[in-house]
Amino acid sequence: MLASIGSAADPGGPPPVVRHTSSADMEHNTIRVRFAPSPTGLLHIGGLRTALFCYLFARGQGGTVVLRIEDTDRSRFVPEAEADIAAALAWIGLSVDEGPTVGGPFGPYRQSERKALYHRHVKRLIAQGDAYYAFDTPAQLTELRSAGAAYNVATRMDMTNSLTLPADEVSGRIADGQAHTVRLRVPADRTIRFEDMVKGSVTVESSGIDDQVLIKSDGMPTYHLANVVDDHLMQITHVIRGDEWLPSVAKHILLYEALGWHCPAMAHLPLILSPNGGKLSKRSAQRLGLPVNVRDYQSAGYEPEAVVNFLAFLGWNPGTRQEVFSLAELEKTFTLERVGSAPARFDLDKLQWFNAQHLRRLSAQELWDRACPYLVEVAPDHGVAAAALVQDRIILARDLAETYPYLFTPPDDYDPRGVRRRWKQDSPALVEAYAERLSQLASWEESALETALRSLAAEHKVGAGCLIHPARLAVSGTTAGPSLFALLRVLGQTEVVERLHRAVAVL
Repeated sequence: MLASIGSAADPGGPPPVVRHTSSADMEHNTIRVRFAPSPTGLLHIGGLRTALFCYLFARGQGGTVVLRIEDTDRSRFVPEAEADIAAALAWIGLSVDEGPTVGGPFGPYRQSERKALYHRHVKRLIAQGDAYYAFDTPAQLTELRSAGAAYNVATRMDMTNSLTLPADEVSGRIADGQAHTVRLRVPADRTIRFEDMVKGSVTVESSGIDDQVLIKSDGMPTYHLANVVDDHLMQITHVIRGDEWLPSVAKHILLYEALGWHCPAMAHLPLILSPNGGKLSKRSAQRLGLPVNVRDYQSAGYEPEAVVNFLAFLGWNPGTRQEVFSLAELEKTFTLERVGSAPARFDLDKLQWFNAQHLRRLSAQELWDRACPYLVEVAPDHGVAAAALVQDRIILARDLAETYPYLFTPPDDYDPRGVRRRWKQDSPALVEAYAERLSQLASWEESALETALRSLAAEHKVGAGCLIHPARLAVSGTTAGPSLFALLRVLGQTEVVERLHRAVAVL
């Protein structure tokens, strides 16, 4: 509870000097940004975009990245969430300079471990008259909300708080352990203006701001108090966060003023919309069958480089025609000035395009290494060559195993439609003859494989297609895929001849 907060007789420090600041005040300081997720669930893809933009901005400026866990909402705390956040950042390659596991000069980096700091500053706000105790019951608050009223200068005198009660009664209620909160005393008739690095000039009238709760009845700080105190004490110069927090800035500015602190520069990132409109929430994503949490993208087989590239383009563009970027390239290119204020639409097809592009950037060996986890008990000698064969055809590394299984094991069956269309009356004899000819080849180059087929077709007075299509069906079980002769070269002489003979026997 809040018995330790004190009264006006114990100011907790000298009166503050109010200083109005802007991003210009930070120009000569070292850039410090923070990613401050709440561990109330697995990290959402939108949260990862915020982390990415924080990281790119800091790295581009030679600044510091701080990871802070905002775990003051104990009712929604999920034990595994912090580990999930760390794993997600590591997966896409975002390193932090300070945080719960790496330490740093401004720790601890979990808000649940900083409770005494928040109480110390609330004590000061109460002494100054910028905050007050509120003893309102849930029934009173429900009645106020039912009437459509805000808890502010127009209604606070009708409520039960230290502004309406004698000081000794306030002290007695606290001493008796009566449930209470501490609220910010929002001034009347104030126009609050600030410049957002993404949204531009923003103006808010104080008449529309609630007397925000700073300390909850369980003694834990709210987001608003802890956020301001920690950003100041951790020397954060730029606050980069989602658009949903824009309405909180005016409250935070009032807190910064009351405490006599500089306000960091603010940048609020545009919303991410679902493909059919509306905010991309976990519920809307699930309804549309989209991956929701970062680990969903990882388990679905998306490459971390592609996810980074895709997220960077959700609200930002480089001002050039280049679309495919590595993380290192983004660090050199990204600027907040090119982040738009309009919402960005989530497009899964675009993510898949990015994934395909980044797979094409890999060496064949790297692609094979990434595909291996999806291949069960298969480790062929021609794995790297197989990867190179279809590298420009696949979207996910797992496609190597799931779309082209015949690269590693003989087909169990043959596409019925393909058999009807491509396996003609003369196909068995042609395929058998081709198998015999291939078994005698001294060279297994593609040119030799093609020459053998075309010469055989000419001898039988048929078009090359009369042999190409059934031969492909025989070795792959399907009628589409990479160049037949490249496929035969990768599979190898013994394997190809065996598959051709088997198809003739089965079909």
